[in-house]
Amino acid sequence: MSLPFRKELEKYKNINEDEILSKLSEDELKQLEHVLDDLDPENALLPAGFRQKDQTTKPATGPFDRERLLSYLEKQALEHKDREDFVPFTGEKKRYRKAFIPKEKPIETRTEEKVTLDPELEEALASASDTELYDLCFMIISQASAVSLFHKNKLVIKVKIYRVKPIFEEPPNPTNVEASLQRIKANDPSLVEINLNNIKNIPIPTLKEFAKALESNTHVKTFSLAATRSNDPVAIAFADMLKVNKTLKSLNVESNFITGTGILALIDALKENESLTEIKIDNQRQQLGTAVEMEIAKMLEENSKILKFGYQFTKQGPRTRVAAAITKNNDLVSRKPNPSCLFSECRSHCFFALPMTNQACSTKGTKKIFLPA
Repeated sequence: MSLPFRKELEKYKNINEDEILSKLSEDELKQLEHVLDDLDPENALLPAGFRQKDQTTKPATGPFDRERLLSYLEKQALEHKDREDFVPFTGEKKRYRKAFIPKEKPIETRTEEKVTLDPELEEALASASDTELYDLCFMIISQASAVSLFHKNKLVIKVKIYRVKPIFEEPPNPTNVEASLQRIKANDPSLVEINLNNIKNIPIPTLKEFAKALESNTHVKTFSLAATRSNDPVAIAFADMLKVNKTLKSLNVESNFITGTGILALIDALKENESLTEIKIDNQRQQLGTAVEMEIAKMLEENSKILKFGYQFTKQGPRTRVAAAITKNNDLVSRKPNPSCLFSECRSHCFFALPMTNQACSTKGTKKIFLPA
């Protein structure tokens, strides 16, 4: 529904403005200009001089003279009377607080204590040169917690000595590398643990031979090669071994030069391994990175055999996921029934498998069941 006044405006749509303006006289055009100025005096799109008509009747005084304008403004300012101040200005600096006077600290005076030494020590110190005295002071300071030295004709030393705990170096690893390798190849049943930690001079091909020999070995359960300068090829060789070996329980490759490539190879190999329960990969030369840590967390969530995992995660997300996965795996092991338990109600609540008889297994209640000898 159209409004009534809109119908009246329809007749003005097809008006030719140029034709109407051409028919106006000069006086009518000036009158129209003044009307248009009055209709829109606050149009911000127009310059300031065109927003309203010129209403000045005084003739122009001439071109702009800056010096004349400044002198006129200064004359007007001097003729204008200043307003009286409520608080007269005196120029004095007022202090609203008391001046700070620092307290004098008492001067500490030290009195030298007379110390009597043995005659032999007195004679040795009196005949000692300055270099020997400096060496003696350095030896005392290196093993003292509080020292006061005064050198005036006599050497007076106040010292509190503490006993230095000796630090003994670890003995070298006594493992015979070649003999251990041959025993692994021979599948010696008495060899269940190999410790190659801190042996720096093992060649990389020899370490690969250890991994190759473990593929067919059925007795070694613990293998440790921490701080042996192992690198990615060694890690890849042990990853291939883990895909085949069914006996190894613990593997330690900490403090080596293995990068994320070697660690990922070990992680992928654990997907096909069902015997390994402990692996340590911490303290490598380079940081593994977030991508490798996420792969580790994903593997441990899918692997229910790993009970101990030695690595210090740098990100909170993988650390939380791995902690939950390790806890879940340990809970699954602790809930396994004891095959030696003869009672059905205890079989589902035994916390640890007890291979020997005459052992006790605990249930949820307070009742304890002892197996007969």
